[in-house]
Amino acid sequence: MIEFDVREIVPHSGTMSLLDQVLECDEEALSAIVEIRQDSLFVTEGGVPAAIGIEYMAQAVAAWAGVQDRRAGRDVSIGFLVGTRRYRSSHPFFAVGSRLRISVRRELQGDNGLSVFDCRIENDQLEVSANLNVFQPDDVDAFLEQESAKARL
Repeated sequence: MIEFDVREIVPHSGTMSLLDQVLECDEEALSAIVEIRQDSLFVTEGGVPAAIGIEYMAQAVAAWAGVQDRRAGRDVSIGFLVGTRRYRSSHPFFAVGSRLRISVRRELQGDNGLSVFDCRIENDQLEVSANLNVFQPDDVDAFLEQESAKARL
């Protein structure tokens, strides 16, 4: 078990915090659990649509980055999902009652804050995979201010 609670390492709160537990984390990878309950966010008649797996993966990447920040003595900072490649799911929904294991592994990291993660969601009945491209600027506030200024032009 990891030494941090999910709420300490993922910059989401309330119902948008989707991970239930972080199992393990090292310098390159993290694995977490998501329990699909009847009251889970995004539940429909068929369960949670498999496309929501992208958000589960993104929050696992955020958890990985949060652990790295905390272990280095830094505040947890936010990052941005830039894109998803090769998203494949063996099922269209995650069934209510499912326990999903989310695994993310950093494949590439650039000096400019861009990274690529190989991601998986698995249990006995399904397998989901994707690559996530993420961006974590050195100074989030400066980045957001710069982007806001561009949008006003």
